Amino acid sequence: MITHLLDSLAESGKFNIVSMHHEQSAAFAAEGVARYTKGKTIAVAMGTSGPGATNLLTGIGSCWFDSVPCLFITGQVNTRELKGDRAIRQQGFQELDIVKVVRSLTKYSVRVDRPEHLLPELHKALSAALSGRQGPVLLDIPNDVQRSDIPETLVEEWLSKPLDAGRAPEVGAGDLMKLEALCKNAQRPLICIGGGARWADSMDEWLLAADYQGIPYVSTLMGHERVIKRSNYFNMIGSYGNREANWAIQNCDLLIVVGARLDVRQTGADVDDFARKARIVQIDIDPAQLGNRVQADLNICAAAESFFKAFPLRASTFLNLDKSWATVISIQRDRAPSNEYADWEISPSEFFKKLNHIFSGKPVDYVCDVGNHQMWAAQSLRLSPNQAVHYSGGMGAMGFALPTALGVALQSKNKVVVITGDGSLQINIQELDTLNRLGLDLTIVVMNNSVLGMVKNFQDMYFNGRDQSTQKGYSSPSFTDIAMAYGITAHRATNATDLDRVLNLIMDGKGPLLIEILMDGATECRPRLAFGSKLDEQFPKLDG
Repeated sequence: MITHLLDSLAESGKFNIVSMHHEQSAAFAAEGVARYTKGKTIAVAMGTSGPGATNLLTGIGSCWFDSVPCLFITGQVNTRELKGDRAIRQQGFQELDIVKVVRSLTKYSVRVDRPEHLLPELHKALSAALSGRQGPVLLDIPNDVQRSDIPETLVEEWLSKPLDAGRAPEVGAGDLMKLEALCKNAQRPLICIGGGARWADSMDEWLLAADYQGIPYVSTLMGHERVIKRSNYFNMIGSYGNREANWAIQNCDLLIVVGARLDVRQTGADVDDFARKARIVQIDIDPAQLGNRVQADLNICAAAESFFKAFPLRASTFLNLDKSWATVISIQRDRAPSNEYADWEISPSEFFKKLNHIFSGKPVDYVCDVGNHQMWAAQSLRLSPNQAVHYSGGMGAMGFALPTALGVALQSKNKVVVITGDGSLQINIQELDTLNRLGLDLTIVVMNNSVLGMVKNFQDMYFNGRDQSTQKGYSSPSFTDIAMAYGITAHRATNATDLDRVLNLIMDGKGPLLIEILMDGATECRPRLAFGSKLDEQFPKLDG
């Protein structure tokens, strides 16, 4: 039900068409294109009616929760075959009302039942995707509408019409005055960068000013995607956050949160204890997120870019700044073990330190799947300029990394490194064939512990180690052998010496490569927060 549209796109010669093996992968790949361009380029993912449409759902949800603009197009049965209001389940073969299904996961979704409505609806959809808090949109196009001709005059009219993306909310003068007063009184200020700020063009310059003024800052998982390593960046907060970042949250006296929704993974379950000593300022483009879980002292509804431009950081911004504040946080960082996994044959801490070293100053995009390996990466990856990392945040979708990385690599032309686990890679493993066909400069690192480690760790903590479906009833293959069967060069590492060897292969090689790191028994993420614990009471506890 999408063949007519696909054929027209191909015959026009104006589109780069990438055929994936699964619609979920197509959705993630489209998301990867938008992520690389910081939401400035919209890719299209298409699927047929029925199962093709439902297979797109996880990717649509991923875009929705992480505010990524993408256009999804589904084919539909001919309009005369639609069941309409009849009390039947289905009229046409593979008929499904995908518009109703995706309504809660899209900014705009509509079925286009008339040819003359197609371009106006496309204009509305693209405008909605790029407006305000960005997100996915969907057009459902019946087969007979796809086959219809549209008058050239109508085509020219809509092609020349600019998108109506609208203006993002801006900071009001009254809010700026209140914020300035809070900043002038603060001795231990802290900035927290969330996912809503990660794509703002002015973010890095603004944080550079904070660094210069000695103002410490931290990030959420999604904020960490674009924050560059500098002396006053103290890394990621939250349940799996860096110890010094959580300590800074709990000991600052002013917390300025830009573009973070402050969910339970960021604050811990005890909301009342979050930032226990601080006045809180929350800046968010979405008014519904303000005052949702955490009651801030000042809520500002504004786009991050607007905020960064309206509130430059100067020496006069924090007149009462305790000059030793950033040093005190540094001491907390130095107290934490530099290697949380010194008792393991292969330490995730050491692996990511080495990865940081070999890519220092070089353009690279990391794409992480979901599991312990995602948290290991977020705790230890340190970005240089021209680098980024991409996480599945709100959806937390296993199987995200490989197809998303294909989209990133198609857009960037630079080295792309996938960080995945044995469980996550198996979900969209068929796209190894797509990688081989495209010949992209993409390396897949499989941190293979032969278990669904994050959930197994949860079972160890709360279910006396009963490991149903994480170890019992679960298995994984040799990914090295599978990659080679797909025509991809592959190598295996079983110890620290092997690790150094394969890391050199990543830097020296071009094209598709898979590195399998065998880490049997590696099922912990350290540090971590047990449910109900205070944010700065992570396990394992430090001596003293």
